[in-house]
Amino acid sequence: MTTYHQPVLLQESVNGLNIKPDGVYVDVTFGGGGHSREILKRLGPNGTLIAFDQDPDAQANIIQDPRFKFVDQNFKFMKNWVRLSGFKQVDGILADLGVSSHQFDSEQRGFSIRFDAALDMRMDQQRKKTAADIINEYDEKQLTNVLRHYGEVENAFKVARTIIARRPLYTSGELMNAIEPFCQKGKEHKFHAQVFQALRIEVNEELEVLKDFLQQANDILKQDGRLSVISYHSLEDRLVKDFMKTGNFEGEPQKDFFGNLLRPLAPLQSKPIIPSEEEIEKNTRARSAKLRVATKL
Repeated sequence: MTTYHQPVLLQESVNGLNIKPDGVYVDVTFGGGGHSREILKRLGPNGTLIAFDQDPDAQANIIQDPRFKFVDQNFKFMKNWVRLSGFKQVDGILADLGVSSHQFDSEQRGFSIRFDAALDMRMDQQRKKTAADIINEYDEKQLTNVLRHYGEVENAFKVARTIIARRPLYTSGELMNAIEPFCQKGKEHKFHAQVFQALRIEVNEELEVLKDFLQQANDILKQDGRLSVISYHSLEDRLVKDFMKTGNFEGEPQKDFFGNLLRPLAPLQSKPIIPSEEEIEKNTRARSAKLRVATKL
């Protein structure tokens, strides 16, 4: 479990759920099972935990416990599967977004800039579209939009035009060589990471799935239920923050006739919880993590 993925903000995120011994909880990003195991520690014999993960490799970490149910699906299907499991509402939902350590460290998955691997980046290997398909088939406008909106890449238009001029490109090494002229000296890693992030988000439709998930979480949480979400980049965190504060993704407060704020959730903190220096020292991938917790009104 620890080699698959070291859970980030473990105690803080599970504490945020305010576990009831006989409650029903959902872990939508099972991975190595670290957060799930901590939840199960706090559940009583009548509690229930439903966990989701679309990565086939995560199934090797399935927990043998009568209180635990594993669903090998993307968490965009959370609401349906929770209902199929016999529950209309749940007491808490946890999400640890982003790519697991296992996926980053698997050369053949194409997530990491450390390997010259095939441009894949699919979290669900059953999906058809890969990062190579985006690089080699998108037109200039489409590729520019992906780089600009999902990677916040400067000169996205010029980068897209250069990629198109150099294609076909099938490996991460070929892609990094093609965009090398746009790297600032000493900041090559950051630029490559932005481009790879943009492609990964597009391949997996991550932001649309996140929006869908947050709306479903609101639908199935009981009153006073908790939503605990860990994000790793500003695009995710902005969606989570705005939805928790306002109930929409534009961050625009809605009020009733009397001026009372209309929102389904209430954040428990005004600012996100971030890892301690000690945790970051032990796990450098925790450095960009932000945890936000909200309660259902």
